[in-house]
Amino acid sequence: MAKTSLFDEFNAISQKEWKQKIQFELNGADYNESLLWESPEGIKVKPFYTAEDLDNDEIPIAATKKIWKIAQNIYAGNTDMANSKALDVLERGAESLVFTIPSDEIEIERLLKGIDVERVPVHFNLQFLSSAYLKSISSATKGIKPHFSYCIDIVGHLAQTGNWYFNLERDHGLLATILGENKDPILSVDSALYQNAGANRVQQLAYSLAHAHEYLNFMENRNLLKPFNGITFKVSVGSNYFFEIAKLRALRLLWKTLSHEYNIFSDCHILATPTKRNKTIYDYNTNMLRTTTECMAAILGGADTISNLAYDALYNKDNEFGERIARNQLLLLKHESYFDKVSNPSDGSYYIEALTHQLAEKALELFKSIEKGGGFLKQLKENTIQKKIKESAEKEQLLFNVQKEILVGSNFHKNEKDRMKNSLELYPFVKTHARKTLLEPVLERRLAEGLEQKRLGDE
Repeated sequence: MAKTSLFDEFNAISQKEWKQKIQFELNGADYNESLLWESPEGIKVKPFYTAEDLDNDEIPIAATKKIWKIAQNIYAGNTDMANSKALDVLERGAESLVFTIPSDEIEIERLLKGIDVERVPVHFNLQFLSSAYLKSISSATKGIKPHFSYCIDIVGHLAQTGNWYFNLERDHGLLATILGENKDPILSVDSALYQNAGANRVQQLAYSLAHAHEYLNFMENRNLLKPFNGITFKVSVGSNYFFEIAKLRALRLLWKTLSHEYNIFSDCHILATPTKRNKTIYDYNTNMLRTTTECMAAILGGADTISNLAYDALYNKDNEFGERIARNQLLLLKHESYFDKVSNPSDGSYYIEALTHQLAEKALELFKSIEKGGGFLKQLKENTIQKKIKESAEKEQLLFNVQKEILVGSNFHKNEKDRMKNSLELYPFVKTHARKTLLEPVLERRLAEGLEQKRLGDE
């Protein structure tokens, strides 16, 4: 007896039939005005999606690894304290470490003492540029096979600070030396900077791609592409859940498209963290809700490593309680919500697939425009990138100011009795210092800053 499916009894319904039914139920209201909305990127979002929304010729999103790592950020200003903290968080559920190293005075052997670096992936976020320091790391781990990556991003440093570490020629010379001497992944692209500064998702993707292209072009000219050691994209994840899932998937797709032009067939590593842009100091517990959905989006979008943001990170110094809560959010998602059990869980969602390809197409178009304009570095120097990000940030800020962009506890459902003036251990607003720079830096700014400064002044 032939097997039949329950669904064989139902006729397939076309997109046109669905739309006709919806229009009938609207009782004369306009379908486009009532149910369609447009994102800041110019993507019109429909109330429903079907297989007809997907182009059969579109490049499929490669399945991501089932295992994503829970990372802990550690500032290594004090070597022994950083080492002690690393050992502690590994006992408490962290699976990967991200060390921010401020200077070459940090002794790597003491920093890594007792850490099984062959099992635990370690990302070094170096705040300086030194080939000698990387040699010291190699010497300290000689004879073993550590899982290291170095988040070296000279273009990102220029964008964030307005200056090179030394100068253009010396920075690129040191980068060439480091690339030639190390087999571990070296390059990093700080995509988080653009998100936290207010760039929309298409801009984030296009600028990240153009940013990465500067490195690929440089390496090709210096004959450093073979072998390619890998690249890390540091990504901030925002609050628009499905769009952020699609953003990370689009980033992989765009990297695959670009890297194949250079005959590179290695995947990128995505190191994701929640955005700071929508975080607040008032009603700060809502930050936990925001970071939870943002971490979920990072997981479903295919991030390789996720480092959560503590709910009080804006105004409190690093503390055990805030970091434990942030880490436990990821542990709950992984071990109790089983977010690590399915490879590429977003696959098959018509909505997410459609968003992914629309974001990728728009970002690719903007990327091509940047390249025609001389490339990412040239447009940074001409202030074009900064201007575009500012325009996007101002549009989002206006929506926040008129309560079309809602942050509960800040511009909506405020607790007027909430007091924060005496609770600030850190300055939570944009810091500006008068100094000479080669170009205007890209500044990170939160949506609620102006409102919070007024509330603090009124306390």
